[in-house]
Amino acid sequence: MTRTADLGIRIGVLPAGLTASITDVPGTGVGHATVWRDEPDPPAGRGVARTGVTVLDPGGNLFRGPVPAGGAVLNGAGECTGFLAAAEWGLAETPVFLTSTMQVGRVYDAACELLMAEDPGIGTEDVIIPIVAECDDSFLSDARRMQVSAADVAAALDAARASAGGTRAGGQPAAEGAVGAGTGMSCLGFKGGIGTASRVLPSGHTVGVLVLANFGDRERLTVDGVPVGRLIQPPAAGSRQPPAGSCIAVAVTDGPLDSAACARLARRAGLGLALATGLRAPRGGPSAAGPAITGRGLDPFFAAVTEAAEEAVLNCLLAAPTVTGRDGHTSHGLPADQVRKLLRAAGRI
Repeated sequence: MTRTADLGIRIGVLPAGLTASITDVPGTGVGHATVWRDEPDPPAGRGVARTGVTVLDPGGNLFRGPVPAGGAVLNGAGECTGFLAAAEWGLAETPVFLTSTMQVGRVYDAACELLMAEDPGIGTEDVIIPIVAECDDSFLSDARRMQVSAADVAAALDAARASAGGTRAGGQPAAEGAVGAGTGMSCLGFKGGIGTASRVLPSGHTVGVLVLANFGDRERLTVDGVPVGRLIQPPAAGSRQPPAGSCIAVAVTDGPLDSAACARLARRAGLGLALATGLRAPRGGPSAAGPAITGRGLDPFFAAVTEAAEEAVLNCLLAAPTVTGRDGHTSHGLPADQVRKLLRAAGRI
């Protein structure tokens, strides 16, 4: 799998973490369940599916120990349940679940059932509103069928929890590209999906970003100042291009940020959510972790999330292969060798 560092370019000035992924943030895990099938239309089968579920878990029991959270919206695309609750209370009390537009209800129901089974206090002491965010993968996947199951959500959640810690120790980044929720997504005229990156601050804190990238036109793809999207040979004339869609970015840091700072961090990522584990406290209780970082102290966090978000998008493009889905629609993978040649010709590497 080709990543940004393999091209010999460096985005920004801050160093990446061990895996250059969001799992560099201590305790954080990412898991995927990919739904890929080619069946006849109902009633004989379930149609063509290029979809799935991705779970980002910052670790621990989030109902008993929620984490500061904040969000930002760049445009109206990319729904997210639990967004208003996080804005009102300033906390995230569930993992973040990512999926496709028409599967949000199924993922939400499954998340409730899975988390209630783990903690009997959910639904008795208080309720939860799971954080479920979406992008539209209907260019490649049949959206008229309910393709995602509760078992898929459970598998992604289990994988996320299993990856925390172990991924860091093994030095391997979370899977990227056409996996999980990113299976059917397209980005900047090429095959998109899941991408991730991280940055380590001078203070020792880590900022990680994970994107579900499903946005933009080919002409807008620029890598280290080189207009790659315009220079790469386009697909055959007459082939249908993926439509521009939306993007969900999730940032996580172990820094002591409060909810207001998380919202500011999310705005620097472009859109989405930011979670911070540094001021985590028991449900309903005060944090004993010390003062929050505010004001100018947030500047390194802003720089980190901006750099990591850009790199995460490029990583998703480099990782995703060409995928053909429903009705023969094809989303072409970004050819890494051509990108390398263009960067070399421009003197960037």
